[in-house]
Amino acid sequence: MSKKLGEWVVKARIPLLIIATLLLIPSVIGYNATKVNYDMLVYLPKDIETMQGQDILEDEFSTGAFAPLVVENMPAKETARLKADIEKVDHVKTVLWYDSVMDLSVPMDVLPDEIYEKFNTDDATMMFIIFDQTTSEDGTIEACREIRKLCDEHSFLAGMTVGLIDTQELADKEAPIYVAIAVILCMIALSLAMDSWLIPFLFMLSIGYAVLYNMGTNLFLGQISYLTKAIAAVLQLGVTMDYSIFLWHSFEHYLRNGNDSKEAMENAISDTFNSIIGSSVTTIAGFIALCFMSFTLGKDIGLVMAKGVLFGVVSCVTVLPALILVFRKPLLKTTHKALIPDFHGLGRKVTSHWKLNLAICLVLLGPAVYGYTHYNVYYKLDSSLPRDLAAVQANEKVEDEFHNTTTDVLMINASVPAKDIQKMASEMEGVDGVNWVIGLNTIKGAGIPEEVIPEELKSSLMNENRQLLMINSSYEVASDEINAQCGTLNTIAKKYDDGAMLIGEAPATKDLITISNADFGKVDSASIGIIFLIIALVFGSASVPVVLVSVIEFGIFVNLAVSCVTGTTLPFIAGTIVSTIQLGSTVDYAILLTNRYLDNRAAGEEKQKAISDALQASVKSIFTSAVSFFAATAGVGIYSDIDIISSLCILMARGALISMGCVLFILPSFLMVFDKFICRHTRRTKNTVQFN
Repeated sequence: MSKKLGEWVVKARIPLLIIATLLLIPSVIGYNATKVNYDMLVYLPKDIETMQGQDILEDEFSTGAFAPLVVENMPAKETARLKADIEKVDHVKTVLWYDSVMDLSVPMDVLPDEIYEKFNTDDATMMFIIFDQTTSEDGTIEACREIRKLCDEHSFLAGMTVGLIDTQELADKEAPIYVAIAVILCMIALSLAMDSWLIPFLFMLSIGYAVLYNMGTNLFLGQISYLTKAIAAVLQLGVTMDYSIFLWHSFEHYLRNGNDSKEAMENAISDTFNSIIGSSVTTIAGFIALCFMSFTLGKDIGLVMAKGVLFGVVSCVTVLPALILVFRKPLLKTTHKALIPDFHGLGRKVTSHWKLNLAICLVLLGPAVYGYTHYNVYYKLDSSLPRDLAAVQANEKVEDEFHNTTTDVLMINASVPAKDIQKMASEMEGVDGVNWVIGLNTIKGAGIPEEVIPEELKSSLMNENRQLLMINSSYEVASDEINAQCGTLNTIAKKYDDGAMLIGEAPATKDLITISNADFGKVDSASIGIIFLIIALVFGSASVPVVLVSVIEFGIFVNLAVSCVTGTTLPFIAGTIVSTIQLGSTVDYAILLTNRYLDNRAAGEEKQKAISDALQASVKSIFTSAVSFFAATAGVGIYSDIDIISSLCILMARGALISMGCVLFILPSFLMVFDKFICRHTRRTKNTVQFN
């Protein structure tokens, strides 16, 4: 099959390139039409209480999002005009402020102190804007954009939606730069490693086709996350570059053996297709393992990247060969001597010192495992954003002026009597960190006559089935304090109504912490299990996958332990994603070396020479692959102002180099120790290698 594929590609190279290029048109259309989601919390499971409550809130109250607006040094009448203008904005349901319950002719200081002080300071006042859609829906986002236009430099619109807006603007601005940085650095690395100045351009062009196909077909997924959009192209470039290198080296091999360019390419396609199938399967398996996450951002990234690897394989054995043949003459004119060393003698030196390398591994194992299990993480989503963004500054203003760090909604049965609601609110306000609890019945209980409360406000806070209370906390989202506070508030609410639901950023983030902690072990086990099985089937051995997975897992431990040692706080999802990707994409280095070692042993070479020769034959390919992966991700990690993107890329770049080091220095030691066991329990060597 692979031979026929090679013959067909060589014969149809011109029509193939024309068709491949025409397919870029729908790909670009699909890319531009794919909806991008910037709200991480929507990836929480739909069956948890916080997400069910969010749906009920939207269905029954036609709302789901709200935002505090702090106005400084503005007279009451101007503030009222601003409020009226905001209420005219599409998708703004209502705005809660002083004039929602009192006429402006009545001085503010007649309000009960417990209400006045919650929304006013000496020079600032705060209003709450309630929207008729959820946090990340288009209507809410556009409404917040319009509200920002109405505000001056003394007004600060805060909340989750404005954070999403600033994230979108920053990510959209930086995304093209990520690709440019990755391409430029990768080109430099390839120019040093390859023997042609032109071939890196053809590699990038071929992978560019695959990237556009991948991003265009995301349209069929409905939507993707901004994180997936930002890193997919860079990551696809890093993990599929190997395939292009394999094809080029194979093509050159057949040219040196006397084949003409067409015959050489036919054979190269056949060889490459067979070799990269095994390599791509482990990479795809790593991405598919992310789909086991309950936090479905993993599925979002996993499906897109698994699809990207498939497109990378197809492009490598179709588009790239056609390009190489079309540009054959310019390639000949741009040849040069590869500038990276041949690492002559490395195989012999490494195997001569295998005991020292093994001892170093064993010494590092304890600290590596400790660091892997003790690095710091954060769950507060806006922690990944630069501190100078308008949304971050507005949130800090709300917190500083009013000790208002987060506001959530308690949804409780409408039949609960007013006196019980007031009692419950009083009990909740006694909980550490709770600033205030406000609902329709607490407003009445504060001495404000019901007849002065507008009907619009009443309908926003109560219907025939349920009533809403807003609960404000001075504790930071994702902190231990607010997680404990959410538990206490839920306990209090359930005393008055078993069906009460606490909804909002703080309880949703609390769920996120619980779910992502469980996901880490689940995804880690899934990726190890799937890749273990694939390697076992490929090698016909139960011993080889134990050795290879152990070596790469050690590299993963070291990678995350570095973050622990340096005191770097990582985004909560970084460990899960990077562990899975590093295993799936860099175990290929170990497979390449082990394949050659087994071939050497089957051919009759003694243990140490077989390992030394395999290492010497593999080192340049492994080095080139790892450096390409590093180049594709490191620059993005350094450049990005979005910490979650920066952290992921830096971890992947570092992981590629660490895995390379583990394969070149630790794996040979493992093969020396377990040679007899491997050879006796591996299909290729069990009947050919004899032991005394």
